Amino acid sequence: MYEPNVVGDWQEYDEHAGLRVRVHRLEPGEPPRGRDDAAEGLAYFSVRVTVENRGNRPFCIHLEDGQIDVRTGADGESAFIDWRNSQFIEGFDVHPLRRATAVLYAAGPEACLGQVDVQVQLRADEEWTGRRMWTGGVGVREGSAGTPVGAGRDSLAQQVSFFLQQQAEEGTS
Repeated sequence: MYEPNVVGDWQEYDEHAGLRVRVHRLEPGEPPRGRDDAAEGLAYFSVRVTVENRGNRPFCIHLEDGQIDVRTGADGESAFIDWRNSQFIEGFDVHPLRRATAVLYAAGPEACLGQVDVQVQLRADEEWTGRRMWTGGVGVREGSAGTPVGAGRDSLAQQVSFFLQQQAEEGTS
């Protein structure tokens, strides 16, 4: 069974040796150029998507609108994506041992921001990668390199895993 990544985890792509992606820094915050009128009554948050090249050759990376989907709450409602304030990666050559980061501003009902799913489909060297998903929440702390693996990340990963197992069992009943 396919399980989503937890926000902060790296996901490596088998089809592009050395290329990996992570969704991280899911945090509340207003966009730099002001709110969009369409987001009235919604709470803004930002999410970063970083592409890292650990291989031995450069990759031309595209991570633009339509390649990142953000859903909020238990029902997976689509978040409002503020394209005007977001910063994408458009045809950037990521050389070995280098990174490129996209910053996405989105908004949703404040009560639904405890559960956020981000789905990414990267394009590298004009080839589409498989879709990958990360799950987390605004205000849920990511583990860091110096932090022991603990409550926040493990419990969220366990909850997601348990939920998916329940869904699979219900589907076979």
